Amino acid sequence: MKPILPLNAAWLLKNYGLRADKRLGQNYLQDSNALEKIVEAAEIQSTDTVLEIGPGLGSLTRYLSVSAQQVITVELDLKLIPVLQAILKPYANIRLIQGDILDLTPKELGLPPEYLVVANIPYNITSAIIRHLLESEPKPRRIVLTVQKEVAERICATPPDMSLLALSVQVYGSPRIMTRIPAEAFFPAPKVDSTVVKIEICPEPVVPSPLLPSFFKLIKAGFSQKRKTLRNSLSAGLGIATTEAESLLDKAEIDSKRRAETLSLKEWDKMSQIHSKIGKQ
Repeated sequence: MKPILPLNAAWLLKNYGLRADKRLGQNYLQDSNALEKIVEAAEIQSTDTVLEIGPGLGSLTRYLSVSAQQVITVELDLKLIPVLQAILKPYANIRLIQGDILDLTPKELGLPPEYLVVANIPYNITSAIIRHLLESEPKPRRIVLTVQKEVAERICATPPDMSLLALSVQVYGSPRIMTRIPAEAFFPAPKVDSTVVKIEICPEPVVPSPLLPSFFKLIKAGFSQKRKTLRNSLSAGLGIATTEAESLLDKAEIDSKRRAETLSLKEWDKMSQIHSKIGKQ
C-alpha cells in the first residue's frame, strides 16, 4: 500500500466549523497504524467492492480505496458531506452517499454479490445494521467492525455468557476478534479502547431463513428480563402463560430453570422450530 498522509481531525473540524456529535458516536480514527490493521483484517482483493458505513472524515475511506476496486461509503451526517467531498476528490473509485444505511438496501446501493462491509459504528445499532444487510440481497461475504472492546466481547460470546447481540450476529456468521485499537488513536478520544471484529458470513443463516422471525422473537423475549429463568422471561416477553413457556421448553428438551445466556445457538434454533410450528396451529 502506498503511503497515505494522515488527516488531522481536530484541524478539519475547526476549519469547517464542526464538532464531533456524541449522539452519533463520532470519534474519528486518524492513527495510520490502526487504519492499516483494519484494512489488513478485511482481506480486500483488488476486484472487491467495499461498503463503508460511517466514513466520518474519510481517513479509512482512502485506505480502502487504495486496496479495493470500488468503495461505496454511506454517511448519515449531512454536515460532514462537504468535508468528505473535498478529502475524497482525488480518489476516482469512491462513491459517496448521504443517507441512513438502514433506509438503503444493498441492491439500491448497487452492491455486487460477495461485497465486503467495513464500519466503525455505535454499539446500539450494530445488531440492526447486520440484520438489515444480511436479510437483503445481495449479501456480503465478510463484515469488519470497529466497536468498543466490551461490544466486541459480547459479539464473540459463547455459553454460559451468551448475549442477545452474539446470537444476532452468530446466526449469520462466525465472528473473531482481530486487534485492539487504543482510545488515543481517535479524535476526540473515547473513554474506552476499541476492537476490530471480523465476521465471516455463512452462505446461509444457521437458523433457516423461514424460522428467523421466530428466532429473533424468542431471543428478544429470553433476554428481556435478566437474572430470570427462561420459563419466566419467555412468559413475560412473549405474553404467554408460564405453563405455555414451560411446555415450549420441554418440547425443545431445555430445562425451564436455565437462563437465556446459557443456551447455545443450536438450542435456540431447536426452540425456533417448535415455536414456529405452534404458531401455525
